[in-house]
Order: sequence, then C-alpha cells, then structure tokens
Amino acid sequence: MTGPLVDARGLTKTFPMGAGPVQAVRNVSLQIAAGEYLAIRGPSGCGKSTLLHILGCVDTPSSGTLMFEGRSVSGLSDADRSALRLLSIGFVFQRFFLLPMLTAAENVDVPQAEAGVAGADRKRRTAELLDYVGLSHRRDHRPAQLSGGEAQRVAIARALANRPRLLLADEPTGELDRATGEQIAGLLDRVQADGTAVVVVTHDPAIAARAGRTLLMRDGRIEIDGNGESGTR
Repeated sequence: MTGPLVDARGLTKTFPMGAGPVQAVRNVSLQIAAGEYLAIRGPSGCGKSTLLHILGCVDTPSSGTLMFEGRSVSGLSDADRSALRLLSIGFVFQRFFLLPMLTAAENVDVPQAEAGVAGADRKRRTAELLDYVGLSHRRDHRPAQLSGGEAQRVAIARALANRPRLLLADEPTGELDRATGEQIAGLLDRVQADGTAVVVVTHDPAIAARAGRTLLMRDGRIEIDGNGESGTR
C-alpha cells in the first residue's frame, strides 16, 4: 500500500446541546502510517475519545474527510462501514466490554464468526491468539472469572481476531494497577512490532512514552504533535 493508512483532513465533530452546540473535535488533520504507534494525550473532555471513534468509523464527523487505505469512508454505505470496522480495525476499551456469558475463547471467536471465517480456522486462530496474549490456560473461563489484566488481554486477542491493520485503544490501562498496566503496554508494543498500527488514548505519560509519536489535544484541537511543533493542525 502506498500513502498513509489513515488520512484525516479537517475533522470537526459538533454535538447539539441544550445550551448550544459543543465542538468536541475542531478542524483536526492527521495521518497515520501503516505500522505506526501513536499516542493521544490531553485533559479529560478535550476530544480524545471522540477523535478515536471517528478514526475507527464508529462515529461520523460533522465536517471534514477521512480516508482509510486511500478510500473515502464518508462515501461508504452503512454495510461497507461495518465491514471495514470488522475486518480492518480492532478496538480495545478501558472497561473491556467482553460478553459476560461467553468464555474467553468464545469472545475471541465472535468477530471471526461475524466475518464468516470457517469453524476450523476460527478454532485455530482463537488458540493462536490466546497463546499470543498468554492465556491459553484460561480459554474456558468467563470474564467474571478473570482478573482485570486477563480480561484486557482477552479483549486485545478479540480485537486482533480478524488481523486488523489498525488497533485503537481507549485508556486500555485506565482501570488496571501499575504492574498489570505495564503488561498490557508491553503487549501493545508487541502488536505494533508485529506490523499493526496502534493508536492509544491515554492519560498515562509512561504509556505515551512507549509510542513513536504523541499528539497532545486541548479543546478539541491538536496542540502539539510528536516532533514538538505546536499550533492547531
């Protein structure tokens, strides 16, 4: 693939509120290269998560353009957007969002089944991913039987199930103790080293320091990029 994996130009997201519209994201432009590790930092309410949801095609911008692998996302049908999220983008959240009635293995199996992967291939991929995150021995445990760190590792395995080109993580260590958070950060390092682009929203400077590039957001804008240049981009 030539060109950036993600190319965002002039993204703005406005939410209607009783006291008047609120711009959560304001004229943000950025590119994400294939295999890049990008951290997004900033105070609570500055628009980090909203931007992540737009980049992940979960939400749509009020204005601006988003290209994924050279294809305009705004021109896609709802079905094509869903397929893009399922096959090309993985999500990891602060609170895991595992399905509580399913085992670890079954949680990892779900996105593969949705993608139409054959049963034998799903079984093989699930075993491979649980081994990758060090949880082969917990494959038959449900989320309530897992520690927070184990649940987050299962969530990462699930996010990687369909071999996405982009992994988006929203405060993935926010509810974990320091030592467990370091384990998750190390796993994200490995995911990026294996060729997947990683974008992580975090308040933790130690997590952000592991990324190759950091963006600082304030009031919906990118104020500082990874090479230290300031200003709204």
